[in-house]
Amino acid sequence: MNIRKYPLKLKRRTKLRKINPKNKTSISRLPKLFQNQLKNFLQYLSLEKGLSQNTISAYQNDLSTYCDFLQSKGIDNYLISNQEIISEFFVLLAEIGLSPTSRMRYLSSIKSLYKYFLIIGKSDFDPSETIELPKISRKLPSTLTIEEVQRIIEQPDVSKPAGIRDRAILETLYACGLRVSELINLKQRDIIAESEIIRVFGKGSKERIVPIGKSALKWINTYKKKVRVRFLKFSDAADILFLNQRGSKLSRMTIWKIVNKATEDAEIKKEVHPHTFRHSFATHLLEGGADLRAVQEMLGHSDISTTQIYTHLDSDYIKEVHRTFHPRG
Repeated sequence: MNIRKYPLKLKRRTKLRKINPKNKTSISRLPKLFQNQLKNFLQYLSLEKGLSQNTISAYQNDLSTYCDFLQSKGIDNYLISNQEIISEFFVLLAEIGLSPTSRMRYLSSIKSLYKYFLIIGKSDFDPSETIELPKISRKLPSTLTIEEVQRIIEQPDVSKPAGIRDRAILETLYACGLRVSELINLKQRDIIAESEIIRVFGKGSKERIVPIGKSALKWINTYKKKVRVRFLKFSDAADILFLNQRGSKLSRMTIWKIVNKATEDAEIKKEVHPHTFRHSFATHLLEGGADLRAVQEMLGHSDISTTQIYTHLDSDYIKEVHRTFHPRG
């Protein structure tokens, strides 16, 4: 296909005014051709790829920002672009302070869009194919020791209804290595107590089965008998397990506050957030000798390379054991 050439020089002030990746975007504000192309692509992601609404929204925001940039270049069609133009877009994202991780996400969105155009026969080449960004060094996730987890979990005041609920939440986060979104969407029917497992719906609504220990089950049962029935009086929360005092589903921010308060009360100075329990769950399993594939299944990672980051933590632990206990360590 023929590629129109556009002058690449543009006043920096114009770019910065038009391109703001932090803006939440609406498809309806885009020019008609861009709007139709993006709608069709997002529908493909939903129906053919089965992606979650949150993931689709991220694609929409990224590609709407890319659309703004193309318009600033006088381009009125996603298909009318080239490697040079896309490269300049990423130079701009770096200049306005977007992190390498965020830029990698933009690149993934743009590559997916042009791959889609190839699949449906709208294009015979991918202008983003040779675009690469510097590889991001993966930081090892922050984790807690087993003793620190124990101290945090024991902080809620279980003489109060909200304290019983918070204890059950913290126990479940650590026992099952759940994401916050998975925790707040847990339903009562997902707890299969007799088999000591729970059913979890993760990213892309993928279902997985995760073991849950006796301690977490005990506190969930106590919460259901003593607390949930009281909270439920105020509204109909269907089958959602963890509720607030108005009888509604908990928000992500509420879970963050529960974890933050318990961490402060435990006088732990590390930066701890709900996902820290997930990291600690995986690390402690591997330190205890768990198989990497089994941990991958429990975490719901589609690619084992995502789980392998925890093997670095595990090797650090092994080296520390060697240094501590080996006579010539």
